Amino acid sequence: MKIHQLLDSTSVIITNEESSFINGHQGHIPLSSLDDHEVWVAQNLVRKNVYQLTKDNKHIVINQGHENQQPTI
Repeated sequence: MKIHQLLDSTSVIITNEESSFINGHQGHIPLSSLDDHEVWVAQNLVRKNVYQLTKDNKHIVINQGHENQQPTI
């Protein structure tokens, strides 16, 4: 791997389930509207920096910097 490939950006591995969650949940998502499994998927996406928690920790929003990255399946 070349240095410019490392410095450009890292790929984020997204599963099919996470991809369908992203496609189905755009914008401002209240965590209270999600069931237990969807909360688990959302937590994984927050860890992967696809979504961000709001300051009140009750909502998630899509990370603006992630939109330009190409997810790896």
